[in-house]
Formats: sequence, C-alpha cells, structure tokens
Amino acid sequence: MNEIRVRFAPSPTGELHIGNVRTAILNWIFAKKQGGKLILRIEDTDLERSTKESETSIFDSLRWLGLDWDESPEKPGEYGPYRQSERLDIYKKYLELLKKNGKIYPCYKSGEELDAIKKAAIERGDSAPYRRKELEATEEEVEQHIANGEEPAWMFEVGRGEIKWQDLVKDEIIFQRENVGDFVIFRSNGSPTYNFVVTIDDALMKISHVIRGDDHVSNTPKQILIYQALNFPLPKFCHIPMILGTDRTRLSKRHGATSIQEFQNKGYYPAAMINFLSLLSWSSESGDEILSIERLVKEIDFNRMSKSAAVFDVVKFNWMNGMYIREMPLAVFVDKAMPFLNSTQIDISDNQKVTEALALIQNHVEYFEQVSELVEPLLQDVIQPVDGEAINISSKDSSQKIYWAFLRRLNRHNKLDANVFRLIMKEVQTETGVMGKDLWMPVRVALSGKIHGPDLGKVAEVLGKEKINRFVKNLID
Repeated sequence: MNEIRVRFAPSPTGELHIGNVRTAILNWIFAKKQGGKLILRIEDTDLERSTKESETSIFDSLRWLGLDWDESPEKPGEYGPYRQSERLDIYKKYLELLKKNGKIYPCYKSGEELDAIKKAAIERGDSAPYRRKELEATEEEVEQHIANGEEPAWMFEVGRGEIKWQDLVKDEIIFQRENVGDFVIFRSNGSPTYNFVVTIDDALMKISHVIRGDDHVSNTPKQILIYQALNFPLPKFCHIPMILGTDRTRLSKRHGATSIQEFQNKGYYPAAMINFLSLLSWSSESGDEILSIERLVKEIDFNRMSKSAAVFDVVKFNWMNGMYIREMPLAVFVDKAMPFLNSTQIDISDNQKVTEALALIQNHVEYFEQVSELVEPLLQDVIQPVDGEAINISSKDSSQKIYWAFLRRLNRHNKLDANVFRLIMKEVQTETGVMGKDLWMPVRVALSGKIHGPDLGKVAEVLGKEKINRFVKNLID
C-alpha cells in the first residue's frame, strides 16, 4: 500500500460521542500530515438502530468541526459503496470464498445452546468458549437442518498459534489463538458480523492505517486472521487510549455533555475542540498547549502517545476554549455571541450598547452559552429577583445583614476584580458568621437576580464597583 488511506467509520445510531470525534480528528490530522486520504464510511449493519437522521447529524457535526474527507457515501470514489448496508453482496462473495478454502464451518446451535457452552467454558476456566469440536454439526445433522429449512451461522476456525502485530501506539501485541476462540462471521439470519465486514471493507478500500480506540484491541486478532485467510495485505494498526471521566471511569452522561452536538449547542469553538481532543494522551515537544491545526498536523506523532487512558477534564477544556474566545477579534466575538442573546429576554435593540457590553465580558467567557448570564447585568440599570425563591432569599434577615456588611467592605476598595471580590466575601463571612450557600446565594441574587449562574467573581469583575454598589443597595429594605 503506497498510498496513505485512513478511515472514520461511525455507526448512525445517535449523536457523535466525544471519543468517536477524537478518533475522527486524529485520522484527519494524520491524513493531512502524510498527504493521504480520509474515507468516511457508514457502518449501518445494525438496521434496527441505524437512522438517516443520525447519519445526517454525523455529517453535520464533522462539518461544524471543519473536518473534510476524500470519499464517502455523498462523495463516492472507486471503492464504494460507502454504506455497509449497501455492500451485502460483497460480503456474501467473500463468505463463499472462505467456505471454499475451508476456513469456516456451519453451526446450527441455538442461542440457548451457545450460552450453555459459554457458561461451561467459563466454569472450567477456558478463556475461549467456542471451538469447532463442540459447534460443528455432523453430516447427518446438517442434512436434517437443511431438510427443516434452517440456515446455519458460519464460524471462523481460529486454530492454534500466535497472532501478533506491531501497534503504532502500544508496540508489539501478542494474542494466543487458543485464547481467542472460534467466532461468528455470518449469523443464521443472513447478516454479517462486525469483525467480518470491517475487515472486508478496510481491505477493499485499501486502508493503509487503522486508527481507532484501544477498546478494539480485542477485535484485531480476529480481523488479522480474516485478512490472512483471504490473502489481504495487513494495514498498520494504531490503537489510541480511550477517554475517561475525571473519576477515571468510562466517559458517560454522568460526567456532563458527551456528544459533539451538546458542546456545539453550548457554544464551544470548533478549533478549540480539535486542539483539546487531539492532545489527549499526547503533547507537543514544545510544551505548548494552544496549537493551531497547522502545528497539530506538523507535530503529531503516535510514537509519543501515551499508552494510558486519557482523562477528559471539562475544566481544562473550558479554559482552552476561553483562550480561543479571547483571541477573537471583537467583531467575530459579537457575531458568534448574538445567537445566544437572541434566544433570551435581553433587550439587544441598541447595537452599540450591546457591542460595548460584549467587549467588557469577552475575556471572561469560556463558552458562548455563558454570554447571556454575563452580559445581562451590564445592559440593565436595575436588577430585580426574577422568581419567588430569589425574592425570598433577598428578603431574609440574614441576607440583609450580608448586604450591609458587603457594602461596608466594598467601599474600602478603590478597585474591584475577582480576587478583591472573593476577599470581600471572606471578610463578610467573618463579620456575619454566615457561610456556604447562605452567604453566596444572596449576593448572587443581588448581582444577577437569579439563584444560578456563572462564577460570581467573574460577574463582579465585569460589573464593576459602581454598578454592584447600586444593585446591592436596591435590595436593602
């Protein structure tokens, strides 16, 4: 394989997960670095869960990121079709070839029988539950199944010996065939399995490098055996570490947003997402963390990638995204911020006033969804609590005590920034004896009229001493 060809092959069963997005980004960067091609293939053999809407969402999300590709269902090349659901005849052709070469055998066992065989293997400590001697039907049994109109599943016979490859990230990996066990390549309902179709597709599409998550390491031995059985040249494999949450468990909804669509809706910047995700488990030799796409393409090196799982730290991602926002020209920032203001009740009819307010908050925004919370107090002369709970909080005796103490401390400072604000809050806590949310919530209500919002230090820094003084006085009985 003289030409560098990589692929991103998502399943259209939902929105793109951050882990899949990172795989797409690394394939895209590698293709650009090598002057190669990126193929976008849709793995939609799961007909019950695959939808056209999900496929469209995948394409839209990748375009939002700024990724492009050379071949796909909508940009066909010479190795199509590029949807697995349209390639069934191709898979059947290679199934017949494996039958002819004696690499596979029919299995008429029911699901219940296979479960029993697997359970027995586990009980006796056998790491490979399925072996030909237990699964293959006799000639008489085959004849009876055929007479009954039954179709078999087709099993690949693994045999004995080593399966090994030199991984671009994990170095040499060795599997013993005895621990892999025979596996299904075609189900009895006529549908092919993942390991079979992905191997056929990668081989026929001339994929030179398979770059994917390391949760696929256990699939690779089976795919290598299929490559060898069909005399296909092996690609180079590159298994990148998976992404974990900050608690070092698999990234999931409990860690917050996990799909690219969610981050897009919250107003993250595509270039920042490419920068952040591409640096998980890898870093520039320079030590720089803010890297342009041009530098990422130039510097990326799988030989320097960590073998350990990467942690998706949303706090650090917010910091990086904020760095990109700070570097935007004001006109670009205003243009990207306006859609997030249009969906609120904020009066944005005075363009000059809105632009001036946005200019004040630009250095405090980490993602654009924060814009409305930060800019609203700047566009109003008076802040009033907006709901019953906020009104109740502001009218409590303890809150009134906090407001008086806050104003006394505020007037001792000529300049107000986030650090001075936090110092004032500590002093108010000491003076009043009120702590925690009972201290902070009344001040939040005074500065924003709400009980939830962005970091109060940032809000205070944006508002300034004069406006804060007026807002707090407004709530003193």
